[in-house]
Amino acid sequence: MTADAETRRPTVRETTFGLLRAFGLTTIFGNPGSTELSMFLDFPRDFRYVLGLQESVVVGMADGYAQATRNAAFVNLHSAVGVGHAMGAIFTAYRNRTPLLITAGQQARGILPYDPFLSSVRATELPRPYVKWAVEPARAADVPQAIARAYYLAMMPPRGPVLVSVPADDWSLPAEPVQPRVVSRALRPEPALIGQIAAALDAAERPAFVVGAAIDRDGAWGPTVQLAEAHHARVFHAPMSGRCGFPSDHPLFAGYLPPMRERIVDKLTGHDYVLVIGAPAFTYHVDGSGPFLPAGTRLGQLIDDPDIAAWAPVGNAALCSIALGLQDLLALSKPPRRPPPPPRPPPARAEPPAVGERLSVDYVLQTLAEMRRPDSIIVEEAPSSRPVMHERLPILQAETFHEMCSGGLGFGLSAAVGVALAEPTRRVIALIGDGSAMYSIQSLWNAAQARLPMAILILKNRRYAALQNFAPQFGFAAGDRVEGSDLPGLDFVALAAGQGVAGQRVATAAQLQEWLPRALNASAPMLLEIEIA
Repeated sequence: MTADAETRRPTVRETTFGLLRAFGLTTIFGNPGSTELSMFLDFPRDFRYVLGLQESVVVGMADGYAQATRNAAFVNLHSAVGVGHAMGAIFTAYRNRTPLLITAGQQARGILPYDPFLSSVRATELPRPYVKWAVEPARAADVPQAIARAYYLAMMPPRGPVLVSVPADDWSLPAEPVQPRVVSRALRPEPALIGQIAAALDAAERPAFVVGAAIDRDGAWGPTVQLAEAHHARVFHAPMSGRCGFPSDHPLFAGYLPPMRERIVDKLTGHDYVLVIGAPAFTYHVDGSGPFLPAGTRLGQLIDDPDIAAWAPVGNAALCSIALGLQDLLALSKPPRRPPPPPRPPPARAEPPAVGERLSVDYVLQTLAEMRRPDSIIVEEAPSSRPVMHERLPILQAETFHEMCSGGLGFGLSAAVGVALAEPTRRVIALIGDGSAMYSIQSLWNAAQARLPMAILILKNRRYAALQNFAPQFGFAAGDRVEGSDLPGLDFVALAAGQGVAGQRVATAAQLQEWLPRALNASAPMLLEIEIA
Protein backbone atom coordinates (compact mmCIF):
# COMPACT_ATOMS: atom_id res chain seq x y z
CA MET A 1 0.00 0.00 0.00
CA THR A 2 1.36 3.42 -0.91
CA ALA A 3 1.77 6.28 1.54
CA ASP A 4 -0.86 8.22 -0.43
CA ALA A 5 -3.38 5.40 -0.01
CA GLU A 6 -2.63 5.14 3.72
CA THR A 7 -3.18 8.87 4.26
CA ARG A 8 -6.12 9.30 1.87
CA ARG A 9 -9.05 10.95 3.61
CA PRO A 10 -12.58 9.80 2.78
CA THR A 11 -14.62 12.04 0.51
CA VAL A 12 -17.66 14.06 1.53
CA ARG A 13 -19.74 11.46 -0.33
CA GLU A 14 -18.23 8.51 1.54
CA THR A 15 -18.48 10.21 4.92
CA THR A 16 -22.07 11.25 4.32
CA PHE A 17 -23.21 7.79 3.27
CA GLY A 18 -21.49 6.39 6.35
CA LEU A 19 -23.43 8.81 8.55
CA LEU A 20 -26.72 8.05 6.82
CA ARG A 21 -26.09 4.35 7.31
CA ALA A 22 -25.43 4.91 11.02
CA PHE A 23 -28.66 6.94 11.33
CA GLY A 24 -30.67 4.17 9.64
CA LEU A 25 -31.39 6.36 6.59
CA THR A 26 -30.66 3.94 3.76
CA THR A 27 -33.74 4.91 1.73
CA ILE A 28 -33.37 8.12 -0.29
CA PHE A 29 -36.40 9.90 -1.75
CA GLY A 30 -35.57 12.17 -4.65
CA ASN A 31 -36.08 13.68 -8.06
CA PRO A 32 -32.56 14.46 -9.23
CA GLY A 33 -31.16 17.22 -11.39
CA SER A 34 -27.68 17.92 -12.69
CA THR A 35 -26.47 19.48 -9.42
CA GLU A 36 -27.27 16.26 -7.52
CA LEU A 37 -25.72 13.67 -9.82
CA SER A 38 -22.27 13.72 -8.23
CA MET A 39 -23.73 12.57 -4.91
CA PHE A 40 -24.78 9.26 -6.47
CA LEU A 41 -21.52 8.25 -8.11
CA ASP A 42 -20.72 4.70 -6.90
CA PHE A 43 -24.13 4.53 -5.21
CA PRO A 44 -23.92 2.08 -2.25
CA ARG A 45 -25.62 -1.25 -2.83
CA ASP A 46 -27.25 -1.29 0.60
CA PHE A 47 -29.11 1.96 -0.15
CA ARG A 48 -32.44 2.29 -1.95
CA TYR A 49 -33.33 5.27 -4.17
CA VAL A 50 -37.06 6.01 -4.47
CA LEU A 51 -37.67 8.22 -7.51
CA GLY A 52 -40.67 10.51 -7.34
CA LEU A 53 -42.06 12.10 -10.50
CA GLN A 54 -42.43 15.55 -8.94
CA GLU A 55 -40.78 17.11 -5.91
CA SER A 56 -43.95 17.51 -3.86
CA VAL A 57 -44.60 13.78 -4.34
CA VAL A 58 -41.02 13.07 -3.22
CA VAL A 59 -41.48 14.99 0.04
CA GLY A 60 -44.99 13.58 0.60
CA MET A 61 -43.72 10.00 0.29
CA ALA A 62 -40.84 10.80 2.65
CA ASP A 63 -43.31 12.35 5.12
CA GLY A 64 -45.42 9.20 5.28
CA TYR A 65 -42.32 6.99 5.43
CA ALA A 66 -40.80 9.00 8.30
CA GLN A 67 -44.02 8.92 10.31
CA ALA A 68 -44.35 5.16 9.86
CA THR A 69 -40.70 4.41 10.73
CA ARG A 70 -40.46 6.99 13.57
CA ASN A 71 -37.14 8.08 12.11
CA ALA A 72 -36.18 10.92 9.84
CA ALA A 73 -36.45 10.31 6.10
CA PHE A 74 -33.70 11.45 3.74
CA VAL A 75 -34.78 13.62 0.81
CA ASN A 76 -32.65 14.85 -2.09
CA LEU A 77 -34.00 17.78 -4.14
CA HIS A 78 -32.77 19.82 -7.07
CA SER A 79 -31.48 23.34 -6.49
CA ALA A 80 -33.78 26.39 -6.44
CA VAL A 81 -36.87 25.42 -8.46
CA GLY A 82 -36.77 21.82 -7.17
CA VAL A 83 -37.04 23.09 -3.62
CA GLY A 84 -39.67 25.53 -4.83
CA HIS A 85 -41.79 22.72 -6.25
CA ALA A 86 -41.52 20.91 -2.92
CA MET A 87 -42.37 23.87 -0.67
CA GLY A 88 -46.05 23.03 -0.21
CA ALA A 89 -45.13 19.52 0.93
CA ILE A 90 -42.33 20.88 3.14
CA PHE A 91 -44.89 23.19 4.76
CA THR A 92 -47.12 20.18 5.43
CA ALA A 93 -44.19 18.20 6.91
CA TYR A 94 -43.45 21.18 9.16
CA ARG A 95 -47.07 21.24 10.39
CA ASN A 96 -47.07 17.46 10.74
CA ARG A 97 -43.92 17.69 12.92
CA THR A 98 -42.28 15.15 10.60
CA PRO A 99 -38.48 14.83 10.72
CA LEU A 100 -37.07 15.17 7.20
CA LEU A 101 -33.37 15.50 6.39
CA ILE A 102 -33.40 17.36 3.07
CA THR A 103 -30.34 17.98 0.93
CA ALA A 104 -30.66 20.31 -2.03
CA GLY A 105 -28.18 20.62 -4.87
CA GLN A 106 -26.29 23.83 -5.55
CA GLN A 107 -24.11 24.90 -8.46
CA ALA A 108 -20.33 24.37 -8.19
CA ARG A 109 -18.60 26.76 -5.80
CA GLY A 110 -16.24 28.09 -8.48
CA ILE A 111 -19.03 29.68 -10.52
CA LEU A 112 -21.37 30.77 -7.71
CA PRO A 113 -20.06 34.39 -7.83
CA TYR A 114 -21.35 34.66 -11.41
CA ASP A 115 -25.01 33.84 -10.74
CA PRO A 116 -24.88 30.65 -12.83
CA PHE A 117 -27.79 28.81 -14.40
CA LEU A 118 -29.58 26.51 -11.89
CA SER A 119 -27.98 28.12 -8.86
CA SER A 120 -29.99 28.96 -5.77
CA VAL A 121 -29.03 32.53 -4.92
CA ARG A 122 -30.50 32.38 -1.41
CA ALA A 123 -30.53 28.64 -0.82
CA THR A 124 -31.01 28.84 2.94
CA GLU A 125 -33.74 31.48 2.75
CA LEU A 126 -35.98 29.73 0.23
CA PRO A 127 -37.37 27.02 2.58
CA ARG A 128 -37.76 29.29 5.60
CA PRO A 129 -39.70 29.61 7.83
CA TYR A 130 -40.93 26.04 7.31
CA VAL A 131 -37.70 24.24 8.19
CA LYS A 132 -36.14 24.07 11.64
CA TRP A 133 -32.69 24.84 10.24
CA ALA A 134 -31.18 25.58 6.83
CA VAL A 135 -27.47 25.86 5.98
CA GLU A 136 -25.04 25.91 3.07
CA PRO A 137 -21.69 24.92 4.63
CA ALA A 138 -18.81 27.35 4.12
CA ARG A 139 -16.44 24.56 3.07
CA ALA A 140 -16.89 21.19 1.42
CA ALA A 141 -15.21 19.55 4.41
CA ASP A 142 -18.01 20.89 6.63
CA VAL A 143 -20.84 19.13 4.74
CA PRO A 144 -20.91 15.87 6.76
CA GLN A 145 -20.90 17.74 10.07
CA ALA A 146 -23.76 19.93 8.82
CA ILE A 147 -25.74 16.83 7.81
CA ALA A 148 -25.16 15.26 11.24
CA ARG A 149 -26.30 18.44 12.99
CA ALA A 150 -29.33 18.67 10.73
CA TYR A 151 -30.35 15.09 11.59
CA TYR A 152 -30.11 15.68 15.34
CA LEU A 153 -32.17 18.87 15.03
CA ALA A 154 -34.81 17.18 12.86
CA MET A 155 -35.25 14.45 15.48
CA MET A 156 -35.46 16.74 18.52
CA PRO A 157 -38.95 17.73 19.66
CA PRO A 158 -40.77 19.32 18.09
CA ARG A 159 -39.55 17.31 15.13
CA GLY A 160 -39.54 18.78 11.66
CA PRO A 161 -37.76 19.21 8.33
CA VAL A 162 -34.24 20.64 7.94
CA LEU A 163 -32.29 21.51 4.78
CA VAL A 164 -28.61 21.39 3.80
CA SER A 165 -27.62 23.00 0.49
CA VAL A 166 -24.60 21.21 -1.04
CA PRO A 167 -22.60 22.55 -4.02
CA ALA A 168 -22.21 19.95 -6.77
CA ASP A 169 -18.42 19.73 -6.57
CA ASP A 170 -18.30 19.17 -2.79
CA TRP A 171 -19.11 15.46 -2.89
CA SER A 172 -15.76 14.30 -4.28
CA LEU A 173 -13.61 16.48 -2.00
CA PRO A 174 -12.00 15.16 1.20
CA ALA A 175 -13.72 15.41 4.58
CA GLU A 176 -12.87 14.42 8.12
CA PRO A 177 -14.89 11.46 9.45
CA VAL A 178 -17.84 12.40 11.66
CA GLN A 179 -18.76 9.98 14.41
CA PRO A 180 -22.50 9.56 15.02
CA ARG A 181 -23.60 10.51 18.51
CA VAL A 182 -26.52 9.81 20.81
CA VAL A 183 -28.50 13.01 21.39
CA SER A 184 -31.42 13.09 23.83
CA ARG A 185 -34.84 13.43 22.23
CA ALA A 186 -37.07 13.38 25.32
CA LEU A 187 -37.87 16.11 27.86
CA ARG A 188 -39.24 15.38 31.31
CA PRO A 189 -41.78 17.93 32.60
CA GLU A 190 -40.98 20.31 35.43
CA PRO A 191 -41.88 18.36 38.62
CA ALA A 192 -43.71 21.23 40.35
CA LEU A 193 -45.85 21.98 37.30
CA ILE A 194 -46.76 18.36 36.60
CA GLY A 195 -47.64 18.08 40.29
CA GLN A 196 -50.04 21.03 39.94
CA ILE A 197 -51.67 19.44 36.90
CA ALA A 198 -52.02 16.12 38.75
CA ALA A 199 -53.61 17.85 41.74
CA ALA A 200 -56.04 19.79 39.55
CA LEU A 201 -57.00 16.61 37.72
CA ASP A 202 -57.60 14.77 41.01
CA ALA A 203 -59.70 17.64 42.36
CA ALA A 204 -61.95 17.86 39.30
CA GLU A 205 -65.49 16.55 39.47
CA ARG A 206 -65.99 16.13 35.71
CA PRO A 207 -62.62 16.04 33.92
CA ALA A 208 -62.22 15.84 30.16
CA PHE A 209 -59.21 15.14 27.95
CA VAL A 210 -58.50 16.62 24.53
CA VAL A 211 -56.00 14.43 22.69
CA GLY A 212 -53.87 15.16 19.64
CA ALA A 213 -51.31 13.95 17.15
CA ALA A 214 -48.28 14.06 19.47
CA ILE A 215 -49.67 11.09 21.42
CA ASP A 216 -49.32 8.82 18.40
CA ARG A 217 -45.99 10.38 17.39
CA ASP A 218 -44.60 9.64 20.86
CA GLY A 219 -46.02 6.13 21.20
CA ALA A 220 -48.25 7.17 24.10
CA TRP A 221 -51.63 5.57 23.32
CA GLY A 222 -51.36 3.10 26.21
CA PRO A 223 -50.72 5.62 29.01
CA THR A 224 -53.35 7.97 27.58
CA VAL A 225 -56.00 5.26 27.76
CA GLN A 226 -54.76 4.26 31.24
CA LEU A 227 -55.01 7.82 32.57
CA ALA A 228 -58.46 8.38 31.04
CA GLU A 229 -59.78 5.14 32.53
CA ALA A 230 -58.31 5.97 35.94
CA HIS A 231 -60.17 9.30 35.97
CA HIS A 232 -63.30 8.27 34.05
CA ALA A 233 -62.58 11.28 31.86
CA ARG A 234 -64.44 11.89 28.63
CA VAL A 235 -61.95 12.06 25.76
CA PHE A 236 -62.36 14.41 22.79
CA HIS A 237 -60.09 14.46 19.78
CA ALA A 238 -58.48 17.82 19.00
CA PRO A 239 -59.51 19.66 15.85
CA MET A 240 -57.49 19.36 12.61
CA SER A 241 -55.17 16.69 14.02
CA GLY A 242 -53.09 14.57 11.64
CA ARG A 243 -52.91 11.48 13.88
CA CYS A 244 -55.25 9.77 16.34
CA GLY A 245 -54.49 9.60 20.05
CA PHE A 246 -57.30 7.45 21.44
CA PRO A 247 -59.38 4.47 20.22
CA SER A 248 -62.61 5.70 18.65
CA ASP A 249 -64.56 2.66 19.89
CA HIS A 250 -63.65 3.20 23.57
CA PRO A 251 -66.63 3.92 25.89
CA LEU A 252 -64.93 7.13 27.10
CA PHE A 253 -64.45 8.53 23.57
CA ALA A 254 -66.66 11.60 23.10
CA GLY A 255 -65.94 12.49 19.48
CA TYR A 256 -64.03 15.16 17.57
CA LEU A 257 -63.93 18.84 18.44
CA PRO A 258 -64.75 21.21 15.57
CA PRO A 259 -62.20 23.95 14.71
CA MET A 260 -64.51 26.74 15.94
CA ARG A 261 -64.18 28.57 19.26
CA GLU A 262 -67.85 28.79 20.19
CA ARG A 263 -68.54 25.15 19.31
CA ILE A 264 -65.52 23.94 21.30
CA VAL A 265 -66.80 25.86 24.33
CA ASP A 266 -70.21 24.27 23.81
CA LYS A 267 -68.73 20.75 23.60
CA LEU A 268 -66.64 21.22 26.75
CA THR A 269 -69.47 22.73 28.81
CA GLY A 270 -70.08 20.71 31.96
CA HIS A 271 -66.41 19.80 32.47
CA ASP A 272 -64.59 21.67 35.23
CA TYR A 273 -61.06 20.63 34.20
CA VAL A 274 -59.75 19.98 30.70
CA LEU A 275 -56.38 18.31 30.12
CA VAL A 276 -55.05 18.81 26.59
CA ILE A 277 -52.53 16.10 25.68
CA GLY A 278 -50.28 16.41 22.63
CA ALA A 279 -52.38 19.04 20.89
CA PRO A 280 -52.78 22.82 20.63
CA ALA A 281 -55.38 24.46 22.80
CA PHE A 282 -57.03 25.02 20.36
CA THR A 283 -56.76 25.00 16.54
CA TYR A 284 -59.40 27.20 14.88
CA HIS A 285 -60.34 27.34 11.19
CA VAL A 286 -62.71 30.30 11.28
CA ASP A 287 -62.77 33.44 13.37
CA GLY A 288 -64.76 33.40 16.56
CA SER A 289 -65.52 35.42 19.64
CA GLY A 290 -66.20 35.01 23.33
CA PRO A 291 -64.35 32.92 25.91
CA PHE A 292 -61.93 30.14 25.03
CA LEU A 293 -63.36 27.84 27.71
CA PRO A 294 -66.69 27.48 29.48
CA ALA A 295 -67.10 29.64 32.58
CA GLY A 296 -65.39 28.06 35.58
CA THR A 297 -63.42 25.52 33.52
CA ARG A 298 -59.65 25.27 34.05
CA LEU A 299 -57.14 23.90 31.57
CA GLY A 300 -53.78 22.11 31.69
CA GLN A 301 -51.65 21.06 28.74
CA LEU A 302 -48.91 18.53 27.99
CA ILE A 303 -47.14 19.57 24.80
CA ASP A 304 -43.79 18.93 23.13
CA ASP A 305 -43.72 22.19 21.15
CA PRO A 306 -42.66 25.45 22.86
CA ASP A 307 -44.39 27.59 20.21
CA ILE A 308 -47.73 25.93 20.91
CA ALA A 309 -47.18 26.25 24.66
CA ALA A 310 -46.42 29.95 24.22
CA TRP A 311 -49.44 30.96 22.13
CA ALA A 312 -52.09 29.03 24.08
CA PRO A 313 -54.38 31.77 25.45
CA VAL A 314 -55.42 29.88 28.61
CA GLY A 315 -54.15 27.23 30.99
CA ASN A 316 -50.82 26.00 32.38
CA ALA A 317 -48.61 24.16 29.86
CA ALA A 318 -45.99 21.53 30.70
CA LEU A 319 -43.36 21.35 27.95
CA CYS A 320 -42.29 17.70 27.76
CA SER A 321 -42.23 14.43 25.93
CA ILE A 322 -45.85 13.30 25.90
CA ALA A 323 -44.95 9.77 27.01
CA LEU A 324 -42.81 11.02 29.92
CA GLY A 325 -45.42 13.58 30.98
CA LEU A 326 -48.12 10.92 31.07
CA GLN A 327 -45.81 8.58 32.95
CA ASP A 328 -45.30 11.22 35.64
CA LEU A 329 -49.01 12.04 35.81
CA LEU A 330 -49.87 8.36 36.28
CA ALA A 331 -47.36 8.16 39.13
CA LEU A 332 -48.56 11.34 40.86
CA SER A 333 -52.30 11.27 40.27
CA LYS A 334 -54.65 9.75 42.83
CA PRO A 335 -58.06 9.76 41.15
CA PRO A 336 -61.13 9.89 43.37
CA ARG A 337 -64.09 7.61 42.79
CA ARG A 338 -66.17 9.05 39.99
CA PRO A 339 -69.03 7.54 38.01
CA PRO A 340 -68.15 6.94 34.34
CA PRO A 341 -69.77 9.33 31.88
CA PRO A 342 -72.51 7.93 29.65
CA PRO A 343 -71.12 6.40 26.45
CA ARG A 344 -71.47 8.23 23.17
CA PRO A 345 -74.47 6.88 21.21
CA PRO A 346 -73.53 5.18 17.92
CA PRO A 347 -74.70 6.78 14.68
CA ALA A 348 -77.83 5.44 13.03
CA ARG A 349 -77.02 2.81 10.44
CA ALA A 350 -76.60 4.13 6.88
CA GLU A 351 -78.77 2.38 4.34
CA PRO A 352 -77.70 1.54 0.78
CA PRO A 353 -78.93 3.96 -1.87
CA ALA A 354 -82.13 3.39 -3.79
CA VAL A 355 -81.86 2.24 -7.38
CA GLY A 356 -80.65 5.13 -9.54
CA GLU A 357 -79.17 7.10 -6.64
CA ARG A 358 -75.48 7.58 -6.00
CA LEU A 359 -73.71 6.10 -2.99
CA SER A 360 -73.60 8.23 0.16
CA VAL A 361 -70.31 8.86 1.92
CA ASP A 362 -71.93 7.46 5.07
CA TYR A 363 -72.67 4.14 3.41
CA VAL A 364 -69.25 3.86 1.76
CA LEU A 365 -67.31 4.55 4.97
CA GLN A 366 -69.59 2.36 7.08
CA THR A 367 -68.92 -0.48 4.62
CA LEU A 368 -65.18 0.18 4.72
CA ALA A 369 -65.23 0.10 8.54
CA GLU A 370 -66.98 -3.28 8.49
CA MET A 371 -64.61 -4.83 5.92
CA ARG A 372 -61.17 -3.52 6.83
CA ARG A 373 -58.80 -5.19 9.29
CA PRO A 374 -58.40 -3.26 12.58
CA ASP A 375 -54.64 -2.99 12.03
CA SER A 376 -54.92 -1.62 8.49
CA ILE A 377 -53.58 1.91 8.09
CA ILE A 378 -55.84 4.70 6.86
CA VAL A 379 -54.20 7.65 5.10
CA GLU A 380 -56.91 10.23 4.46
CA GLU A 381 -57.23 13.36 2.38
CA ALA A 382 -60.91 13.86 1.68
CA PRO A 383 -61.71 17.09 3.56
CA SER A 384 -65.41 17.31 2.73
CA SER A 385 -65.93 13.70 3.88
CA ARG A 386 -63.97 14.10 7.11
CA PRO A 387 -66.96 14.75 9.42
CA VAL A 388 -68.60 11.57 8.13
CA MET A 389 -65.32 9.67 8.52
CA HIS A 390 -65.17 10.74 12.17
CA GLU A 391 -68.58 9.15 12.71
CA ARG A 392 -68.39 6.11 10.46
CA LEU A 393 -64.74 4.99 10.33
CA PRO A 394 -63.42 4.40 13.85
CA ILE A 395 -59.64 4.28 14.35
CA LEU A 396 -59.05 1.33 16.65
CA GLN A 397 -55.29 1.00 17.11
CA ALA A 398 -52.24 3.21 17.51
CA GLU A 399 -50.32 4.29 14.41
CA THR A 400 -53.12 3.35 12.00
CA PHE A 401 -54.23 6.82 10.87
CA HIS A 402 -52.55 9.70 9.02
CA GLU A 403 -53.79 12.94 7.54
CA MET A 404 -52.11 16.30 7.00
CA CYS A 405 -52.08 18.95 9.72
CA SER A 406 -51.47 21.78 7.27
CA GLY A 407 -54.67 21.96 5.22
CA GLY A 408 -52.54 21.86 2.05
CA LEU A 409 -53.75 19.29 -0.46
CA GLY A 410 -51.38 16.79 -2.04
CA PHE A 411 -50.17 14.95 1.06
CA GLY A 412 -52.54 11.99 1.19
CA LEU A 413 -51.82 9.92 -1.90
CA SER A 414 -48.04 10.37 -1.82
CA ALA A 415 -47.88 9.86 1.97
CA ALA A 416 -49.89 6.65 1.62
CA VAL A 417 -47.21 5.33 -0.74
CA GLY A 418 -44.52 6.32 1.77
CA VAL A 419 -46.34 4.54 4.61
CA ALA A 420 -46.75 1.43 2.45
CA LEU A 421 -43.02 1.46 1.61
CA ALA A 422 -42.29 1.54 5.35
CA GLU A 423 -44.95 -1.06 6.25
CA PRO A 424 -44.83 -3.66 3.43
CA THR A 425 -46.66 -6.32 5.47
CA ARG A 426 -49.57 -4.02 6.45
CA ARG A 427 -52.61 -3.06 4.37
CA VAL A 428 -52.55 0.67 3.62
CA ILE A 429 -55.83 2.30 2.59
CA ALA A 430 -55.59 5.66 0.86
CA LEU A 431 -58.92 7.45 1.29
CA ILE A 432 -58.69 10.41 -1.07
CA GLY A 433 -61.08 12.97 -2.56
CA ASP A 434 -61.03 13.43 -6.33
CA GLY A 435 -59.78 17.01 -6.02
CA SER A 436 -57.04 16.03 -3.56
CA ALA A 437 -55.90 13.11 -5.72
CA MET A 438 -54.98 15.35 -8.64
CA TYR A 439 -52.35 17.18 -6.57
CA SER A 440 -50.14 14.08 -6.43
CA ILE A 441 -51.59 11.64 -8.94
CA GLN A 442 -48.04 10.68 -10.01
CA SER A 443 -47.83 8.71 -6.74
CA LEU A 444 -49.75 5.89 -8.45
CA TRP A 445 -46.64 5.20 -10.53
CA ASN A 446 -44.62 4.63 -7.36
CA ALA A 447 -47.28 2.29 -5.98
CA ALA A 448 -47.19 0.29 -9.22
CA GLN A 449 -43.41 0.19 -9.47
CA ALA A 450 -43.08 -1.18 -5.93
CA ARG A 451 -46.18 -3.42 -6.20
CA LEU A 452 -47.41 -2.09 -2.89
CA PRO A 453 -50.45 -3.86 -1.37
CA MET A 454 -52.55 -0.70 -1.22
CA ALA A 455 -56.24 0.01 -1.60
CA ILE A 456 -56.66 3.44 -3.17
CA LEU A 457 -60.23 4.67 -2.71
CA ILE A 458 -61.11 7.83 -4.64
CA LEU A 459 -64.30 9.45 -3.32
CA LYS A 460 -65.50 11.11 -6.51
CA ASN A 461 -68.05 13.90 -6.11
CA ARG A 462 -66.82 15.92 -9.13
CA ARG A 463 -66.13 19.07 -7.14
CA TYR A 464 -64.09 20.77 -4.44
CA ALA A 465 -66.90 20.09 -2.01
CA ALA A 466 -65.12 21.61 0.99
CA LEU A 467 -65.12 25.00 -0.77
CA GLN A 468 -68.79 24.75 -1.58
CA ASN A 469 -69.55 23.72 2.00
CA PHE A 470 -67.65 26.76 3.31
CA ALA A 471 -69.27 29.21 0.90
CA PRO A 472 -72.19 30.27 3.18
CA GLN A 473 -69.69 31.51 5.80
CA PHE A 474 -68.37 33.95 3.22
CA GLY A 475 -71.72 35.40 2.20
CA PHE A 476 -72.89 32.95 -0.47
CA ALA A 477 -76.59 32.20 -0.49
CA ALA A 478 -77.94 28.68 -0.92
CA GLY A 479 -77.66 27.69 -4.55
CA ASP A 480 -75.10 30.37 -5.47
CA ARG A 481 -72.42 29.22 -7.89
CA VAL A 482 -68.91 29.00 -6.42
CA GLU A 483 -66.49 29.67 -9.27
CA GLY A 484 -63.60 27.28 -9.74
CA SER A 485 -65.03 24.49 -7.58
CA ASP A 486 -66.38 22.00 -10.15
CA LEU A 487 -64.27 19.07 -11.43
CA PRO A 488 -65.97 17.43 -14.42
CA GLY A 489 -64.35 14.98 -16.78
CA LEU A 490 -61.81 13.18 -14.55
CA ASP A 491 -61.32 9.46 -15.21
CA PHE A 492 -59.29 7.90 -12.38
CA VAL A 493 -59.50 4.38 -13.77
CA ALA A 494 -57.78 5.59 -16.93
CA LEU A 495 -55.24 7.63 -14.94
CA ALA A 496 -54.44 4.56 -12.86
CA ALA A 497 -54.11 2.28 -15.89
CA GLY A 498 -51.71 4.75 -17.51
CA GLN A 499 -49.37 4.34 -14.53
CA GLY A 500 -49.69 0.59 -14.09
CA VAL A 501 -52.37 0.39 -11.36
CA ALA A 502 -55.49 -1.74 -11.74
CA GLY A 503 -58.69 0.27 -11.37
CA GLN A 504 -62.43 -0.21 -11.17
CA ARG A 505 -65.34 2.24 -11.23
CA VAL A 506 -67.90 1.67 -8.44
CA ALA A 507 -71.31 3.30 -8.63
CA THR A 508 -73.72 0.97 -6.80
CA ALA A 509 -73.94 -0.77 -3.46
CA ALA A 510 -73.60 -4.16 -5.17
CA GLN A 511 -70.42 -3.05 -6.91
CA LEU A 512 -69.04 -1.71 -3.62
CA GLN A 513 -69.74 -5.02 -1.90
CA GLU A 514 -68.01 -6.87 -4.74
CA TRP A 515 -64.95 -4.71 -5.37
CA LEU A 516 -64.02 -3.31 -1.96
CA PRO A 517 -62.98 -6.74 -0.56
CA ARG A 518 -60.87 -7.29 -3.68
CA ALA A 519 -59.08 -3.98 -3.20
CA LEU A 520 -58.53 -4.71 0.51
CA ASN A 521 -56.95 -8.09 -0.25
CA ALA A 522 -55.09 -7.50 -3.51
CA SER A 523 -51.38 -8.29 -3.60
CA ALA A 524 -50.67 -5.15 -5.67
CA PRO A 525 -52.14 -1.64 -5.65
CA MET A 526 -55.77 -1.37 -6.70
CA LEU A 527 -57.78 1.81 -7.21
CA LEU A 528 -61.53 2.15 -6.84
CA GLU A 529 -63.18 5.25 -8.28
CA ILE A 530 -66.28 5.49 -6.07
CA GLU A 531 -69.09 7.68 -7.35
CA ILE A 532 -70.67 9.46 -4.37
CA ALA A 533 -73.54 11.86 -3.97
